[in-house]
Formats: sequence, structure tokens, C-alpha cells
Amino acid sequence: MAGAGLRAAARRWLPCRGHGGPRASSSSPSCPGCGPPGPGAHCPGAPRSAPAPAPAGGAELSAHLWARYQDMRRLVHDLLPPEVCSLLNPAAIYANNEISLRDVEVYGFDYDYTLAQYADALHPEIFSAARDILIEHYKYPEGIRKYDYDPSFAIRGLHYDIQKSLLMKIDAFHYVQLGTAYRGLQPVPDEEVIDLYGGTQHIPLYQMSGFYGKGPSIKQFMDIFSLPEMALLSCVVDHFLGHSLEFDQAHLYKDVTDAIRDVHVKGLMYQWIERDMEKYILRGDETFAVLSRLVAHGKQLFLITNSPFSFVDKGMRHMVGPDWRHLFDVVIVQADKPSFFTDRRKPFRKLDEKGSLHWDRITRLEKGKIYRQGNLYDFLRLTEWRGPRVLYFGDHLYSDLADLMLRHGWRTGAIIPELEREIRIINTEQYMHSLTWQQALTGLLERMQTYQDAESQQVLAAWMKERQELRCVTKALFNAQFGSIFRTFHNPTYFSRRLVRFSDLYMASLSCLLNYRVDFTFYPRRTPLQHEAPLWMDQLCTGCMKTPFLGDMAHIR
Repeated sequence: MAGAGLRAAARRWLPCRGHGGPRASSSSPSCPGCGPPGPGAHCPGAPRSAPAPAPAGGAELSAHLWARYQDMRRLVHDLLPPEVCSLLNPAAIYANNEISLRDVEVYGFDYDYTLAQYADALHPEIFSAARDILIEHYKYPEGIRKYDYDPSFAIRGLHYDIQKSLLMKIDAFHYVQLGTAYRGLQPVPDEEVIDLYGGTQHIPLYQMSGFYGKGPSIKQFMDIFSLPEMALLSCVVDHFLGHSLEFDQAHLYKDVTDAIRDVHVKGLMYQWIERDMEKYILRGDETFAVLSRLVAHGKQLFLITNSPFSFVDKGMRHMVGPDWRHLFDVVIVQADKPSFFTDRRKPFRKLDEKGSLHWDRITRLEKGKIYRQGNLYDFLRLTEWRGPRVLYFGDHLYSDLADLMLRHGWRTGAIIPELEREIRIINTEQYMHSLTWQQALTGLLERMQTYQDAESQQVLAAWMKERQELRCVTKALFNAQFGSIFRTFHNPTYFSRRLVRFSDLYMASLSCLLNYRVDFTFYPRRTPLQHEAPLWMDQLCTGCMKTPFLGDMAHIR
């Protein structure tokens, strides 16, 4: 029904002969949105009985611009019938690259946040434990204990400038999205951000070019476990600034990251999960269904995780059952990714049922056995699993997927739990109407900017203000401070850029595989480049191509 509604609206706007933009159907006397870019211009596809050209200036021209604005408003309303919402499926798998599961013979998995999905209730536990470690072991001020974890503060994929104590969102072109820079828990004014970076929003490549998201002074928070880390870092900075305490930014950053690391190294997180798996582990039955289905269709499975065997064993027994190892051809724990993928020096060690290490040399990887550490080069030599017939799933774009795709040609699947919530927001009527009108208004601004008289400039300024308000509203639907993890106002985020680069497929959870046959082929849609002039919403609504007519640009040389 939604498609029919869109088609019916689109039929009212057929391509204009002469410049390729939309034109009114034969029942309409003119192209309502195709306001002339300058006096005397007209739409080549419109009948000669079209209205007279726009007034030359003054109040009449201002009224003309607002008339075009109202035309666009009506068209956007017609183009978006109520049933157009909820078109995206949160349980779908999205493809960056064409891939046929028929060609995949071997499936590999990370454990944390891939096979085992964790509840958000884990984050406040990590935050509180690391906060107490800072106070009790690193002797930080007792006042920090007043801070509790705020799940609505940060999002994944943010960057932290260590020397400036700035947590911020950066787009695919290395520009800071203004309005998303925070020092502590307070927003930093746009003017100050620009001043801090030498009069620009741009972060130089050398500062953030580390392959694993770690430049010399800027770190990117890429995994889901980093959410409590960002929150704690911001709270500690907030306390020091609020009490005018001097501190070294690098020392504070290192202490916080070490405290978070201690939560993992000391096994605190493992203990919480093991004590109450029903509370912390989600979708265990779906994980079992995915693995069983793949094995039933003759696929080979392997597990490579940084977590210890005892923890993985308890979790897999909870989700799959005591015989879980029979599903996997190879199981590797404490792999030390990402160095597992690049360091050839670490050999595999076999573990017994009690977790004790064997000293014998590993000449083959046996089904049902447990191995620790090792390296990918020995793994490839012993298994002969190479190239695109291997598909590996993980949640960390750098530690799990980057090396496998770029260096070894494996297929990769990214698990992005946030995707489910973001799609549900995208499916709302509020988001759909806000974004579509924003796109249409942007097209109108681009088209009408040739009017330079004072009255027209006032109209354009009002439109610019409305556009900025719309962008802020759309951003806040996802997160009040930082917006969507996938987009800045219009560009992809740096996180999105990495997601596209390092993953063939991405999905909210591994259970999404249950919605597809094991021989299904994923076809990514052709995403138009700017010069390919697709029928964007702003072109439909302005009745013209996105780029002004060449004739109107004759004065530009």
C-alpha cells in the first residue's frame, strides 16, 4: 500500500523534457515547485501557459518564495501517506557488498556481543565497579562516588581527544559535528571547538589514522563495552572541572581506561554474568537455533574469542547445552585479538577440561578440543579455510573484522545491536516527515539562493533557521547529545565509514540469520553518487534537478 501511495504521488511529477527534473502531469497547468532560478526562466517541460515569471524583487518576490515553500509543503504531505512508515525491518540483514551464502562453507564467530548478547543492565555494573576502583585503588576524590551511570549520555563510535578532554562525534570526512562536543558532562560551544582546532572543525588525518582507531592523541570508542567507559570518563572530568581541581588529561584518561580494564582483567564482569545468566544473556535460544541450523546444512563452525574458557563454557552451556562444543570444528579462547590476526609468534596451546594448559606441540586443530591464543597464520595453515568461503561475525569493527577483510579476504558480518532501536526510530512518522521535509527544504534553499535582494535574503534566512531546527530535532530522536551512531546531520559518521569498509553484512543480532535461507544472496542497492543526479526528494519537491540549469550558470566561469 505504501508503494502504491508513493507511486500515485510520483505520477503527478514526471520528468521535465529538457532538464530531467520532475514536471506536473498533463492535468496540471504548470510545475508548482519549479520556481525560476532567475527572472525570465521557466521550466522547459511545462506548457507555455505556465504562470508568468517571478517578480523582479521586493515584497512580491518574497511572496513568490513563500508560495514555492507552501507548494513544497503540500507535495511532501502527498508523497508521504501514513502507511509509508514502518518500511524497514529491524530484523533484516543489510548488505554493503554482494554475497551469496551458498558460497559460504565455514562460519566463524566472536563470543561477547555476537554469540552472547548482553542486557544493558551490565553497563551500570561496569561503571560502578570501575568508579569504585578509581576511588579505592587510584585514590581519586570520594566525590566521584555521587555519579551514577547514565545510559542516555553517550553512543558508540565517538572520539575522545585526550589532551583537550573532548568527547565528540566525527563524520566520515574527519569533521567534528558541531553541537556534539562535550567536556565532562557539559557541551562545548561551537566557537570554542573551532578555536581549539585552529579555526576549523577538521581533525587532521595523522591524529586519528591509527588502524585500530587509536591515533597519537585521539581514541575512538568502538565496542559496546566502551559505553560505561565514556560515561565514567565524562563524569570524572566533570568532577575535576566542577571543583577546579588541576589534573593532567593524559593521566586521567589512562587511569579511567585502566580502571575499566581492571573490571575485565579481575573477572568481575564474568562473575556478574555467571551468577545471573537469565538477567544478563539475551536471545540464547536464538543463538542455539542459528548454530544448529548451520550444522544441519553441512556448514563448518569455529569460535575465536578473547574471553577465557570457563566463562565461555558456562555461557554456551546456558544458551546451547552441555554438548555445545560438538557444534564447533574449532574453538579458540583468549585469542588476544586483534594481535591474533597479525602476530605470527604466538603458538596454539591445548586446554584440558579444567582449563589447564598442555605442553605438546599442536599439529592439527581437533573438533571438540579447546585451544588458547595462537595466531591466524597457523590457523589458516592447519584448517585451510581461506578467502570468501569463510564468513566471520563480530561486534568490533577493528578487533574482529578489519584484518580479516583487508588482509585475508574473508567475508565479514558486523553485529550492531543499536541498529534495531535506530530502525524503529526511522520507522516513526515523526522521523519520516521531519527528514523528508528537511531534504525538501534543503533543495529549495539550493534552488532559490540566486535571489540576492534584501527581502529574499530574509526569506532564505528563515528557511535556514528552520532547517537547522529540523536537523536538531531529528538528531535528538536518537540521542540528545550525539544523535545517531550512523549519521551526522547529513554525512555518514566515521563509525559508518568503517562499518561499510570492514563488513560485507551488518545486522542487529545473529538471530537475523534465521530470517534467510542458507543459500540466500544479499544484493546491496546501488547507492547513487552525487553526480548521477538521482530523483532525490528535494528534486521532486522543487520540480528541478539538484544542480541549477547550466544556462542559469553561464555567468559562472
